[in-house]
Amino acid sequence: MNQALVATRVAELRDRISRAGGIGVGIVAVTKTFGIDAWSDAKFAGCEALGENYAQELIAKSQQVDRAERLPVHFIGQLQTNKIKSLFDIVDVWQSVDRASVVTELVKRQMARTSAGRCEILVQVNTTSEMDKGGCDPTEVEALVHQARQGGLDVTGLMTVGPTDMDRGKTRAAFRLLKQMALDLGVGQLSMGMTADVEIAVEEGSTLVRVGTALFGQRPHSI
Repeated sequence: MNQALVATRVAELRDRISRAGGIGVGIVAVTKTFGIDAWSDAKFAGCEALGENYAQELIAKSQQVDRAERLPVHFIGQLQTNKIKSLFDIVDVWQSVDRASVVTELVKRQMARTSAGRCEILVQVNTTSEMDKGGCDPTEVEALVHQARQGGLDVTGLMTVGPTDMDRGKTRAAFRLLKQMALDLGVGQLSMGMTADVEIAVEEGSTLVRVGTALFGQRPHSI
């Protein structure tokens, strides 16, 4: 992977964000299935965080880079409760919290934590009503946020994935719904927008975009 090329692509992405009216929008570089070089390339290019989807892959990568030398890691994949223990000291932000059992497990790990700091989460919401999409139903968000806050977790925002068919109208409606829920709940972070729908997400108030292929190219099947 070419470090200078990644830096150029990050600059191009920031220009897309700026032209869409975004100010201070963070870039989560989605490095799943890319090699460990992607972590250093993202840091060199000035991204705000790394996004990983798979537990075993993340564990393997984390063993190759000292925590102080890497960007914050956001877990953005589907969460299995039995994987949380092994990931808890690696993940900085949990973006895909979508059910009560995950909240319960994170609270348990937070209570057992010996180091300082609160566990930061974003509640993932299915704003498109697609059966195969991750995320809780919009009607469940308030209860999940309340449960997490009561357990001592730091709920900083919400996350969603746009519609699979990338219909612009549906995409805008999905992102607008998330923004309204965030306003109602008093949370500031809005993680929405990927390579194909960055502009719409930013126009609708995204504070974090999750981008991989636009930065690193075609995604390999394995690292």
